Amino acid sequence: MTTQTDHVLNPEPSIQQEVLLSMSNVSKSFPGVKALDNANLTVKSHSVHALMGENGAGKSTLLKCLFGIYAKDEGEILFLGKPVNFKTSKEALENGISMVHQELNLVRQRNVMDNLWLGRYPLRGIFVDHGKMYRDTKAIFDELDIQIDPKEKVANLSVSQMQMIEIAKAFSYQAKIVIMDEPTSSLSEKEVEHLFKIIGKLKERGCGIIYISHKMDEIFKICDEITILRDGKWIDTQKVKDCTMDSIVAMMVGRELTQRFPPKTNTPKEVILQVKNLTAKNQPSIQDVSFELRKGEILGIAGLVGAKRTDIVETIFGIRERASGQILLKNCTVTNRTALDAINNGFALVTEERRTTGIYANLNIEFNSLISNIKSYMSSFGLLSNKKMKSDTQWVIDSMNVKTPSHKTTIGSLSGGNQQKVVIGRWLLTQPDILMLDEPTRGIDIGAKYEIYQLIMQLAQKEKGIIMISSEMPELLGVTDRILVMSNGKVAGIVETATTSQEAILQLAAKYL
Repeated sequence: MTTQTDHVLNPEPSIQQEVLLSMSNVSKSFPGVKALDNANLTVKSHSVHALMGENGAGKSTLLKCLFGIYAKDEGEILFLGKPVNFKTSKEALENGISMVHQELNLVRQRNVMDNLWLGRYPLRGIFVDHGKMYRDTKAIFDELDIQIDPKEKVANLSVSQMQMIEIAKAFSYQAKIVIMDEPTSSLSEKEVEHLFKIIGKLKERGCGIIYISHKMDEIFKICDEITILRDGKWIDTQKVKDCTMDSIVAMMVGRELTQRFPPKTNTPKEVILQVKNLTAKNQPSIQDVSFELRKGEILGIAGLVGAKRTDIVETIFGIRERASGQILLKNCTVTNRTALDAINNGFALVTEERRTTGIYANLNIEFNSLISNIKSYMSSFGLLSNKKMKSDTQWVIDSMNVKTPSHKTTIGSLSGGNQQKVVIGRWLLTQPDILMLDEPTRGIDIGAKYEIYQLIMQLAQKEKGIIMISSEMPELLGVTDRILVMSNGKVAGIVETATTSQEAILQLAAKYL
């Protein structure tokens, strides 16, 4: 399959472009792994430059070397024609390089404008000038058409709203280079179009945008050039209009990827889970949700942003308090008042926000693999069995195909795809009957996605009941057996995947709006 789309943000032919950034022969090693091996990147003004590669290809490491988070071992970085070697991200920001991280880095207990100006508050004498901070925030939001109250507490916002704050923060620095790492991973289709307009404003300013995304349609829609990394090495830089989806994938993975989804081999059997009239206590949330799940079945959950898809799995798992309704597992009523109850009753939940609620980023793979099943490693004397812990950690690494130098490696240093594999492996150690996956491939490259899909299929073959929330319609249509469509906290319909279409699902998703 080939895909080429007219670019919506190409610079006008009359605009004079200049090289803003040149990274040449950059290398970086960590214990047991060479993350970058003579990597190159050149970014021009008035352009969007895609940086692509599988998870672990070195994209984030290269940009962290630019942004002052890592110190490069070798190579040269020229910014605006001069050699630079930023020691901190603050230094990079002050010199005109801004970064929108994939994992949100907001202080949730503070308000929006505090987060926007953190570390550079406007002052009146020795006091913070809150009036100016509000006006400056409002001016940026008005320019970017962001409908968020600057005084709103960040904890009260949706993930997509938090993402827009991160983007506005990058915009506020008047940067010449803006790095965007998976900026649309939490955004609705409408919000994505909004983001593209913001990127257009940045291009008009003369900025160079480095754009990391695993969504091919976005690359063809907004990017001008593309650089491919593989195994830490520079593979090629080309104009996007000269590429096809197949050629990009081949450069990324080093081979042709003939199938996007594995063949379906699971056979759903008898009903294992019944959810009847489930309503969450704190509204607005889910109301009167009912469905069944069979052994060996993959049930997708679709819906627009705000449809309360995540609220279903959180209420089942005991994270949200249930107001009414019934949950039956193998025809027996279960009451999950807490996540621990849910684990003990045979449920597992891979959360959407991997960095915030899925991993302990500063701890090693062993800890992250075992933490949900720690009681099984304790003797009657309360001592932990190091032998069994090491064995189970190795099982997670081997069975999930985790690329890591050691089980003692800090999980935060792994790629997003490998982090996700560890999280899934962790939950499988608890031997759940029901595995719930909330956006399991968010921020993961096309090769790692295929491996995650294979894992899901294999688990279905082993007669696990699987619930999978996804914002990617092709993913739901390619992996699931049935799809439950949510709209405004209610079930709008349940459809057979084999006989439905994207249009039919979107019609249901808009049912109660």
